[in-house]
Amino acid sequence: MSSALWAGRLAGGLHPDVLAFTASLEVDRRLLPFDLRASAAHARMLGRQGLIPAEKAEQICAALASVEIEPDATDEDVHSAIERLLGELGPWVHAGRSRNDQVQTAMRLWAKDACDELQGGVRDLALALLDLADRDGDALMPGYTHGQRAQPIWLGQHLAAHVWSLRRDIARLAGVRATADVSPLGAGALAGSSLPLDPASVAAELGFGAVFENSMDAVSDRDYCAELVFACTLAFVHLSRLAEELVLWTSAEYGFAQLADSAATGSSIMPQKKNPDAAELARGKAGTAVGRLAGLLATLKGLPLAYNRDLQEDKRACFDQVDDLRSALAALRVCIEGLGIDRARMAAAAGDGTTVATDLAEQLVKDGVPFRHAHAEVAARVAAGERFDSPAAADAATARQPPAALRAQLARARSAVTDG
Repeated sequence: MSSALWAGRLAGGLHPDVLAFTASLEVDRRLLPFDLRASAAHARMLGRQGLIPAEKAEQICAALASVEIEPDATDEDVHSAIERLLGELGPWVHAGRSRNDQVQTAMRLWAKDACDELQGGVRDLALALLDLADRDGDALMPGYTHGQRAQPIWLGQHLAAHVWSLRRDIARLAGVRATADVSPLGAGALAGSSLPLDPASVAAELGFGAVFENSMDAVSDRDYCAELVFACTLAFVHLSRLAEELVLWTSAEYGFAQLADSAATGSSIMPQKKNPDAAELARGKAGTAVGRLAGLLATLKGLPLAYNRDLQEDKRACFDQVDDLRSALAALRVCIEGLGIDRARMAAAAGDGTTVATDLAEQLVKDGVPFRHAHAEVAARVAAGERFDSPAAADAATARQPPAALRAQLARARSAVTDG
């Protein structure tokens, strides 16, 4: 017999093929702990409001505390599964509630936890970069534009640039959490309920910072889902940029760094290979992340108010995006923690005799030459094949960012990451 919550309207139950297509239990079962919390809070509120007997509310909460979901072919989703497993108590818990506000409540609770977890993962990667900067930040390296050597810089400055990107990701995830921190429970299917519910008390018990203002918006809003998927996508863009540099720097052509054995893989045929697979996969998953964002936005586009079953697709996009970002952050952190820096190879590239060209032009400016004339003079000398030993690359980097200034920037970055 079907356990569908709407089975009283339609006779005979769903055709198995339709049920298989519309069921979401295997995807949304990860919402179980959040749905159990919300259902218990709702039951307690129903008891306080005299809408169900107080002893029934207590029994429901006790039963919810011990529920274990086992898949059943008749279950459409985690919500119907919970009611089925409650047995004779199941019919009591749904008063004043729809699956529309029920799933939104569980999803928002999950999203808040996901944001907290991802912020921790981003923070750990940023701190690994800062630890590397503390250890090898005074290594001289060439900075690049257009993939070409540009000016000598300190490795710490380069690593800190990644940290500031990650710091924005932390702030962005905090913003998503704030967007999700609104309780929709009590909105019903779309128009609220004629029962004397108390949404504010349920919201407070569940730790929400606010209660919905408009019931139609409450059940149809997926802004927080789109923002979460976007925040993960942009974080993946930042990880992809870092991953690309790991791939380049650990190649024989650059030779700036070497991955620890625990962060690399080998080849099934070429014995000498040490491959940066984790970095490459992070770079590849960034493309998948972009696709998920486009897919979710396309799903949301043009949906009429209020609820439509299309919205079931929000979960897979959110869950997969969060899962991929969580694992990518952890893998890249391991790569950074064990990264060995070849300071001599970096310094040789930074001191190739051309990277100080800008500094020479600026020295001419200090001597009273108009910059455009100075630029033309130095460019002509480079074109003629001249290589410059003075100023030395390290002196040029020091002039632009003294070691004390670099240390201060790294300290500010660490404070921003740990306090943010």
